[in-house]
Amino acid sequence: MYNNINEWDRMVEGKLYNSSSEDIAKRHDEGMYRCERFNKISVRRAKAKQRALEKLIPSAVENGLSVFAPFYCEYGVNIHVGEGCFVNYSCIFLDVAPITLGNGVWIGANVTLATPNHPFISEERLPADYLDGNHNLEYASPIRIKDRCWICSSATICGGVTIGENSIVAAGAVVTRDVPPNSIVAGAPAKVIREIDEEDRIDVWETYVKNDVPISKRKKG
Repeated sequence: MYNNINEWDRMVEGKLYNSSSEDIAKRHDEGMYRCERFNKISVRRAKAKQRALEKLIPSAVENGLSVFAPFYCEYGVNIHVGEGCFVNYSCIFLDVAPITLGNGVWIGANVTLATPNHPFISEERLPADYLDGNHNLEYASPIRIKDRCWICSSATICGGVTIGENSIVAAGAVVTRDVPPNSIVAGAPAKVIREIDEEDRIDVWETYVKNDVPISKRKKG
């Protein structure tokens, strides 16, 4: 603590904080332990696994969050989820700053949500001695993924990014800036490919009943 400001509060608020402080280290160990426990519980013990998930991510209580193990995060308590979210295998949520998922957000396999950041100047980035001791100073920026977004496999979302409602992030994309609503983005760095519109409709129920291959109006045209 410096100037009576808690290191945890500094971290969550996106300020420079000492990542090697005792308070941060303790909370980090607790988060990693809960994460490890969730990953080790067999899928045959579904209720126990869900309880472990809700201890890791308290915002998951009674909102239908489904996570396939293995799953990795730093704290868990900085992950805030809406209703009906799904996270596929081998995702990494580096929740130094808050990560917020709206309702109905789907996260594909191997997706990374990375809020941490570090100074670019190496002498500022590395641990150093300051007036009251050695500090490892870093900071983070929040990630917000709004309602009904789909983040496809192996995408990376960087700190400070907001993904607008209903948008799709293509597989392997690296998102470094905000994504507007109802958009498809792809590439590294990710760019808007186009908007999602009625031409993308595939009439799912009719297609299902007819046992047809799903084809959008755009492709039919």
